[in-house]
Amino acid sequence: MDFISRLFGREASKDVAKERLRLVLVHDRASVSPHIMASIREEIIQVINRYLEIDEANVEMGLTHDERMVALTANIPVRRVKRALEA
Repeated sequence: MDFISRLFGREASKDVAKERLRLVLVHDRASVSPHIMASIREEIIQVINRYLEIDEANVEMGLTHDERMVALTANIPVRRVKRALEA
């Protein structure tokens, strides 16, 4: 069922709420405000857009945490590679 939900872009509201709570907790542990995360996201998108055409609406970015470190994770759907630098 999880595969079908992801295939059609729908998740149970319980799962969405759980994921949002997980991200809030990770951000709190890493001491990164939502404003800073939004700024990081926008800047990364700007840089990647120089070289790749991406699906900005479906970019997923967050912080993951383990015992030793915090990592920035990103899922950035690429539509195509730009052959020449476009202004």
